[in-house]
Amino acid sequence: MKTILLGNAGAGKTTLAAALIGQREIPVLSLDEIAWQAGVQRRPLEESRDALLAFIGPHEQRPIEGCYGDLVEIALPHCEELIFLNPGVDTCVRHCLQRPWEPSKFASAQEQQAALAGLLEWVKTYETRADEYGLARHRQIYDGFPGRKRELRDAPPLTPAGAS
Repeated sequence: MKTILLGNAGAGKTTLAAALIGQREIPVLSLDEIAWQAGVQRRPLEESRDALLAFIGPHEQRPIEGCYGDLVEIALPHCEELIFLNPGVDTCVRHCLQRPWEPSKFASAQEQQAALAGLLEWVKTYETRADEYGLARHRQIYDGFPGRKRELRDAPPLTPAGAS
C-alpha cells in the first residue's frame, strides 16, 4: 500500500489512513510532522523533502497523508494510488469542530482549542486559496496524476480516534 491521501484539513485523511491499515503495524506519515518546525513555521522545502524521502525509503507499506501540494508532488513518483478526499468545506469544518485533542500536535487540549478559530477560517478558504493547500492546487495534482486514483466526495465516518 503506497497510498497518498490528499485533501483539506478536516477532510478525513487521518481517519481513512487508520482504516486502510486496520490493525496492522504499518507506519503512516502525516505530512504535518515534517512540514513544520516548532509548530509555528514551515520548514524549508528541502528539509521536508529529505524527511519525506527518508520515510519512503525503508517503508514498503506507507500511507502518506496531508494537504501540502509541494510535498505530495515529491511523493507521487513513489506511490501506487492517490486518494483525493474532497467532501466539501462544510464537512471539513464540522470535522475540525469534532476533532479530539491531538497530543502529537498540541501540548494541551486548551492549546488546540485556542488554535481552532484560525484553523476554521483557513479551512473555509479552501476553495478560493491559490497556494499549495487549496482546492485548485489539489485538483491540479489529482488531474495530472497518471496512476491509480480516486476522488472521494463522502468523508469517512469519524472514529473515536478523530479525523483529519
